[in-house]
Amino acid sequence: MTSVATLQPEPAPIIACTISRDVQNFDLLIDDMELELGESWGDLSFEDALLFLGQPEAAALEFVVLAADGEDETNLDGIAAVIRAAKERGVKVILVANQISPIALHQLLRLGADDFLPYPLPEGGLRESIAKLKHKPEPAPAPAQAMVPANAPAPTFKATGDRDGVLLPVHGLAGGVGATTFATNLAWELATISKTDAPRVCILDLDFQYGSVATYLDLPRREAVFEVLQDTANTDSEAFLQSMVTFNEKLHVFTAPAEMIPLELVTGEDISRLIAMAEANFDFVIVDMPSTVVSWTEAVLSRAHVYFALLELDLRSAQNVLRMVRALKSEDLPFEKLRYVLNRAPKFTELSARGRVKRMAESLDIDIEVQLPDGGHQITQANDHGLPIAESAAKNPLRKEINKLAKSLFDLNKAVEAGKK
Repeated sequence: MTSVATLQPEPAPIIACTISRDVQNFDLLIDDMELELGESWGDLSFEDALLFLGQPEAAALEFVVLAADGEDETNLDGIAAVIRAAKERGVKVILVANQISPIALHQLLRLGADDFLPYPLPEGGLRESIAKLKHKPEPAPAPAQAMVPANAPAPTFKATGDRDGVLLPVHGLAGGVGATTFATNLAWELATISKTDAPRVCILDLDFQYGSVATYLDLPRREAVFEVLQDTANTDSEAFLQSMVTFNEKLHVFTAPAEMIPLELVTGEDISRLIAMAEANFDFVIVDMPSTVVSWTEAVLSRAHVYFALLELDLRSAQNVLRMVRALKSEDLPFEKLRYVLNRAPKFTELSARGRVKRMAESLDIDIEVQLPDGGHQITQANDHGLPIAESAAKNPLRKEINKLAKSLFDLNKAVEAGKK
């Protein structure tokens, strides 16, 4: 006769744990853990986690989900100790953060968290993160460039630090105004402006969430980009260059990270270090900015030689110009560096529309110094094919105007350099 004891099922092995000050503050995380793991997970406090990770029972753990909120910032040392203990045992770490400051988040990610999720959790976010961990091979110690896909175009020169580059950020004042198209093609026109004396040009895609410079140039996104952003203080110019990819051996690109990361992951000091390294090794540094104004926008604006602000002939652009200028003036920032670029400007023969442009500039008390024509469907095709407009539709009117602007910038820089001698 079979005893009752033998009918009891074996308890499910614990393969994961949540670690938090109070898991009840993360009720959505509890629901997702139960959905994904059933009864194969447990919950620990930060103090208990350190003890448990030091015991043999922790050998079955595959990963831990470390959940922290703003109140936990006073215990960063304790949280860091848990992450280090987990990594020493080969246990992967998913960091779930709710209202944590960018500096604290930056510190925790640098300790080696394998993935990051904001709270409230995005739909299916935990499932995707777990799947990613299961298929992610253990990284072998190697320089940043070794993590690059074999077919990625490599930088064409070594860091020299002998340049004093011109910084030209591009900021779209509304969604869809063509800021990335303008930045990418301006960079390419500058890089190919002369067959015998072309400047050294790079473009930095600092839109960490929706940056598409890599897409518009059909380039891979390097894992080394995130490594650089995580630790700019210990990144030298050589490592910075190795994190870049090149387009046609002429344009160097610091792409947006492969994964979406918070814009506030980096500080103004981090961005200033990146720009300083770029300026020391390139003649022109184009920066594709996020349309959102963030804490480090000031760092870029303060260093910029000219700050291109793109807009269209519509009410939303006009309102955003006013809001942008008011914000910069309230912080006593150099708003006079803004150079307004009107994209999809009316044709010369469209007199009524051109009158609207004049009235718009007068009402906003700005000068619209550059007007770019509508390039039509050829621009969308060029972006989708991963080519500059000059390579796919050289006679397009938009390409011609960007080329004129690039030539004027190149000539002006040459004149300034000559004046310094």
